[in-house]
Amino acid sequence: MAVLVIAAMTVLRIVYASAIELRTDEAYYWTWSKETALGFLDHPPMIAWFIRVGTAIFGDTTLGVRFGGIVAMLVTQLLLADIVRRLTHDARAIMFAVLMPEAALYYGLLMAKVAPDVAMIPFAMAMMWSLVRLAQSGDGRWWLAAGLFAGLSMLSKFTAIMFAPAVAAFLLVPDWRWRWLRSPYPYLAVLVAIAVFSPVLIWNAQHDWASFRFQGVRATANYGISLRTIGDYIGLQFGLVGFVMLPVVLTGLVTTAWRGYRTREPVAILLSTAVLVPFLYFLAKSTTLRVGDTWPMFMWPVGFAAAAVNLVMLSRENRSARLIRSSLFWLNTAVVSGIAFVVIVFLYYVAAPWNFLGKIDPIGAEAGYEQVAARAQAALDETGATWIATTDYRTFAMMRWLFRGRVPVIEINERGRFQDFGDPGMDRIRGHAGIYVGREPDDRAPVWDAIPARREQLGQVERRWRGLVIDTYAIEKLSGWTPELSPPKDSPLFQWKVLAGAYPPLEGEGRSREARAGWGDLSTRAVLEVERPSPHPATHCASLHAQRPSPSRGG
Repeated sequence: MAVLVIAAMTVLRIVYASAIELRTDEAYYWTWSKETALGFLDHPPMIAWFIRVGTAIFGDTTLGVRFGGIVAMLVTQLLLADIVRRLTHDARAIMFAVLMPEAALYYGLLMAKVAPDVAMIPFAMAMMWSLVRLAQSGDGRWWLAAGLFAGLSMLSKFTAIMFAPAVAAFLLVPDWRWRWLRSPYPYLAVLVAIAVFSPVLIWNAQHDWASFRFQGVRATANYGISLRTIGDYIGLQFGLVGFVMLPVVLTGLVTTAWRGYRTREPVAILLSTAVLVPFLYFLAKSTTLRVGDTWPMFMWPVGFAAAAVNLVMLSRENRSARLIRSSLFWLNTAVVSGIAFVVIVFLYYVAAPWNFLGKIDPIGAEAGYEQVAARAQAALDETGATWIATTDYRTFAMMRWLFRGRVPVIEINERGRFQDFGDPGMDRIRGHAGIYVGREPDDRAPVWDAIPARREQLGQVERRWRGLVIDTYAIEKLSGWTPELSPPKDSPLFQWKVLAGAYPPLEGEGRSREARAGWGDLSTRAVLEVERPSPHPATHCASLHAQRPSPSRGG
């Protein structure tokens, strides 16, 4: 039964991956896959390599871009099955372990959505699998395998470091601590992990440690207590893990932690700590900062393993029959209701014509860029322009994706994002007019003060989804200027300090970007999506008026 359900849900994910147009962050990562850089400002390079493999097989299609996530889901389920098999030898527990991811929206559907978390999850589970093998065999060589997979996890996303407390507890709390502290294997495992992670270290050493400074913003940011951000975090976990599944898994984790630390059992300590520490950390951070939608995604598969193992351990510990029946009932309910919810969400996006959530719909908020690209193409044809300029990475990524290299696309600011990127086609840009495509009011942003281009307004285009206007974009002709791809780091076009979080966004930016955040996890949302008090309306209007450049200004 479990195999049939997994097969059906895999087909569902393939259909979703093929039918739903890329979101902005997915297109952004696709642009990375076209580069040979060892690292990127936002994240390590593994997600780009996943996409490169998928597009090598299926071409530059939505399925090609998302294929790595579909495979990652199956690999994760295989590892979950083997972890639970080794710990319980119970077929029912194995079935629950592989079906719980299918019943969580995070994985049952969104593993088909490209994100660094999707690349990290199978490697993180492989690290846990290696440590389970270590605990059962006592063979220190499994430390080396764990180090390899830990390095691959870090090469996927920096949040893999949040498993370090669990590994430390696994090493130090059980009675075997002195054996392993005197063994060379744990130390060799650290060296293996660093060696695998070295491409990111090399890239950062060459670029002023940009990624670490950039990611350090969310670890240290504090914008004051907010009940709204706490509610966002808790609500998202209920929605994306499951309204029944979340309490079931947390109950299993707490019971596993109590059992593990009381008896100093290594695997119980490992599994429970690997989830509870990040969960509580994100809960604490949510008091002052909006936790990104996919940030906690890496930890819950470990929780599924713990919950499945806990069901068997309750019987082996001779717990009351009523408790065992209740646990089994709620686990069954979580799986059945969760899979039904995932299927309903799938049908809503793939087959239904309605929009129930308005502008806050996480898919609809990033849909409709085909309309923008069509208007941009018409402007290119009308004016004879040969390239496209944008002033935000979302529009840049979608124009790159939709034009597929037919027209050079440049984000003329935020150049700190594009270090080590290849030539976008300067022979078609230099000396030629371009078309600017930008979300209003970005076309009036102060950054234009540093851009000596003649600007001619050509019109507007609305981005719509299911009849609702999501955003309006300005279309302009740019002439008399060639964009600078490598401006100095103190240039407003490089925007290093803004991207690293040294300065807050313009007033009003955080709230509008949050409405478009959806299920994505681009790093700048740590800065851009913070609720800030708005200035007095009169003061704000006067400020915008003073900053607004003339659309026809020459250079």
